[in-house]
Parts: sequence; C-alpha cells; structure tokens
Amino acid sequence: MKINDLINHTSEWLKGTGPNSDIVISSRIRLARNLEKFPFPHWANKKQGELSLKAIEDAVNKIDLLKQTTVFKLQELDSVDKQFLVERHVMSLEHAQKSESRAVVVDQDEVIAVMVNEEDHIRMQVMQSGFNLFEAWNIINKLDDSFAKELTFAFLPEWGYLTACPTNTGTGMRGSVMLHLPALVMTRQIDRVLAAISKLSFTTRGLYGEGTQASGNFFQISNQLSLGFKEEELIDNLSGLIRQIIEQENQAREALFSKNKAAMEDRINRSLGILKSAHIISSQETIELLSMVRLGVDSNVIKGIDRRSVNELFIITQPAHLQKIENKKLSSEERDVERAKIIRSKLSLI
Repeated sequence: MKINDLINHTSEWLKGTGPNSDIVISSRIRLARNLEKFPFPHWANKKQGELSLKAIEDAVNKIDLLKQTTVFKLQELDSVDKQFLVERHVMSLEHAQKSESRAVVVDQDEVIAVMVNEEDHIRMQVMQSGFNLFEAWNIINKLDDSFAKELTFAFLPEWGYLTACPTNTGTGMRGSVMLHLPALVMTRQIDRVLAAISKLSFTTRGLYGEGTQASGNFFQISNQLSLGFKEEELIDNLSGLIRQIIEQENQAREALFSKNKAAMEDRINRSLGILKSAHIISSQETIELLSMVRLGVDSNVIKGIDRRSVNELFIITQPAHLQKIENKKLSSEERDVERAKIIRSKLSLI
C-alpha cells in the first residue's frame, strides 16, 4: 500500500457508525511499550535507534494481525506525506517533526497504527467509529500479546510497563474518545463540563491530540492516569464519564431545538448554504460550518446527507489532503480555493 492509496479510502473510524455515533466520532485505545535493554528513543544514538527500528520491523512482519499493514519510514516521506498521516490520525504531530529511525505502521482500514520510536519505542493504537472503547481494547490487547511474543518489553513488577513519560508508566494505556459537542458550546455549559473533567483526572485536547486546541466543537477526552489501575478499570472509568457527557449534550440539544427551533434551523441551513456556494474558504471556517451541518444531519434538520460524508469532508479539506489530491504543493490562498471547490463538488453530488 502507498500513501496515495489512502486518499480515496475512508478510514474505519470516519464511517459514522457504532454506538452514539451522533455525538461520539471515534474511540481510540493506545498502548506505550519500550524494548528491554534499549535506551528510550530520545536518549538513543543513531545506531541504537536503527537497531530498535529493525527489531520492531522484524516483529511486525511476523504478527498475523499486521499482515495487511504497510511500514512507512519517515526518512522516505516528504513533509506533505507526513502531515497527511497526521491528518489521518495515524501518527502524532511530534512524530512527524523528526525522521531518523522513525516509522509508522498502518493497516489498510486504518484501524491499527503503530508509531515506532516516537516518545516510546512502540505506540500502538486501535481506532473505532462511535463509542466503542471495549471493542478497540479487545483488538489492541491481542496485538499487544502478539508483540510480546516477539519482543521483550521493559517491565518491572512494582511499576508495570516502563515508559519515557512517568504519567504513562503502569499499564501504558490511554483511552481517548472524540466527541462532537456543539450544543454544550452554544449553551455555554462547556466550560463547566471541561472543569469537572479536569478535576476527575481526565484531560481534554483538540482534534489532533496533545498540544492542539479544541475547534469545530470537537473535544478529545482521555484518561490521565495509567498507574495503579487495570486496563478494564481505566476503560470503565472513561466510559462512565463519556456516558454522562453524552447525556448532557443530548439534553442541551433538546433544549436548543425546543426553545429556538427556527433559529437553529436557520443557522444550520445558512452553514450548509455557505459551504455549497463559497469559492474561497479557510480550514477553520470549514470546520465550524461542517460542525453545524453535522448537527443538522444528526438532528434531522438536513435530509439527504449522511454522517459519513460530513466526517469525510472534515478530513479531505485539511491542508495536506488538498495537496495530495492536487498532487502538488499549494499556497494557503490556493488551498482555500481548492477546499471550496471540493466542498461544492461533494455537496452537489449528495
């Protein structure tokens, strides 16, 4: 598989299916693992980095769950390719900023991705559409067992899995759920909700994880603690929190539409109208308008457009995707024109 093969392929997590997919975009479980007798990636010299990459690549080739994957070595990718993989959510911004002895392993449906030599030697992740944390856990648990048969991980009985960042030590697990919360934002309840989440030792990030801000009413909520709990306990705790937020978002949506139905429908249809007619549009404006359109689809205000199509537009209108589609580098102004053209084209076909 080549990177260009991903352009016309919809990631599994974007399909808009699964429990509570009107509010929950995706569920992700990530495990951090490090090789015994190798220094952590940021302490490793070039030779040690190459050896750890080779050992992990050899293991990948022996694991049945990874038979349909491709290993992308970052040294062989240009900046647009790397940004493209970040936009697909298969690797982090931090991973894309360095290339030496680094790789990312991606399966054809983008359910499984493995970053090699990011902060830890192995950062495996499984993403599912909708509120599906336990399904993601079942897959990644099997993958973890498969890696453990091929590699020896750094592990101490009193601490668990050893990781580059102390907050990941223990299970090395982080569960994340991407939520679309426009009603809580519009009713100005979101700050109260986020403050409560923080007090409960969970973190909130933007669309692209650590270091990014929430935009387009999307919020990624993750567990902060990894030490002292079993993996299932961490997932249970996160699931309980997510269920409460889903309930609050649903209540806020009901309140908005019961009190201001005409105004809500007007705002949603204006957003769709701008997207259908704009000839120049920025990335930020696109995300904000698509957020309203997604709310319109999920609230049955907009007919004839499905959730999957809206989810796809969020991704293919990102800067690197536009440049891969056009197969050339584009300036910011050129991207704004191309973005508007693609949106008009996609929405006219629906």
